Amino acid sequence: MNNLGKQLALLRESKGLSQNKLAIISKVPQSAISEIEAGKRKNPGIFYLQQLAAALGVTLVELAGFDCQQHNR
Repeated sequence: MNNLGKQLALLRESKGLSQNKLAIISKVPQSAISEIEAGKRKNPGIFYLQQLAAALGVTLVELAGFDCQQHNR
């Protein structure tokens, strides 16, 4: 599982969502969500990322797991 996959799974689970429920809300296929979380889909594309971030109520930066505070030091 890559960073994006770990972060997606963490955010999804923190919202109490299954992959299937997130797929319905985000209109991203459940198979794509599964592949992203497993690290099998290395470049999911900006459209899927935007849809997932919106469905989870986070920014693209948060979805990517990028910590701005850590990089400003």
